[in-house]
Amino acid sequence: MESEESTGLSTAALVAIACNTFVAVLLLLLCLILYRACRVPSSPERQPVLAPSEAEARQMNEHKYLLTS
Repeated sequence: MESEESTGLSTAALVAIACNTFVAVLLLLLCLILYRACRVPSSPERQPVLAPSEAEARQMNEHKYLLTS
């Protein structure tokens, strides 16, 4: 009877290589997304979405003065 010599990688090693490759692809995708997000210029002249408009702010100030006087 001949003994078989296994020169290939075990199943666990192949699974580990596949998982590491998948994680590497995900990290590359994350780096690409971060790179593209950091390249977008910010525009400080725009008002925040939750900031009240000038008319609403003026009305709130008038209402505040009415309550205190």
